Amino acid sequence: MTTESLITLSNSLADAVAAAAPAVVQVQGRRRPASGLVYADSVVVTMVRALGREDGLHVRRHDGHTLDAELIGWDPTTGLAVLRVDGLDAKPLTVAAAPARVGHLALAVARSWSNAVTASTGIVSVIGGPLATGRRRAIDYVLRTTAPMHDGFAGGAFIDMSGALIGVTTAAAIRGLGVVIPASIAWQTAATLVEHGGLKRGYLGIAGQPVRLAEHQRAAIGRDEALLTMGVTAGSPAGAAGVRPAASCTLTASW
Repeated sequence: MTTESLITLSNSLADAVAAAAPAVVQVQGRRRPASGLVYADSVVVTMVRALGREDGLHVRRHDGHTLDAELIGWDPTTGLAVLRVDGLDAKPLTVAAAPARVGHLALAVARSWSNAVTASTGIVSVIGGPLATGRRRAIDYVLRTTAPMHDGFAGGAFIDMSGALIGVTTAAAIRGLGVVIPASIAWQTAATLVEHGGLKRGYLGIAGQPVRLAEHQRAAIGRDEALLTMGVTAGSPAGAAGVRPAASCTLTASW
């Protein structure tokens, strides 16, 4: 790569950060300041780890002006929280039209403790999941990146080279790689929190394992695999519907 090409790439990175910066705010709660993203007019998305408590919340804009914030709701599965903040005066980032791919260059953009814009670059290293986040809770899939991030990156933007949003940074890491919640999951979660203040996730109350079907079974139902029900939680929706554990390894429910 020539010096001119490196300069062009460097300027492109700086331009992408500068364009994203107004949509990245500082969130001040009961813990150390973290970052947040403008989701819509008067709405900011952040990570609940930055808040500590529901009261005493503030958001600091790109220009340094501090605004009062109110917690709308949060999701224990993703750790995302949504705040109502009047007077944001900033547009949300455009969500990337195409999904991220392993190997893509990307930028993490956040706010430092002084509210200065801070950035880190790396590649999308892993895309996979589900990622368990608690009892019967898991994020469908997450991105992991080589971009180094400190605690202030929690709630920041993860953008592609065009400046489009591909995820929300968590400042958490797995095996040295930063964890990013994909924008599609984050924005859908935010929309539900804004509308309902919380999320209700599907729960069947069964313990099972996937099994390969015998040839005659595959022909009968047109599937290659099924779910072998090993246990049913008392009082669960599955129990109320009459689902019973498999007896003598009898197949009881198909995928």
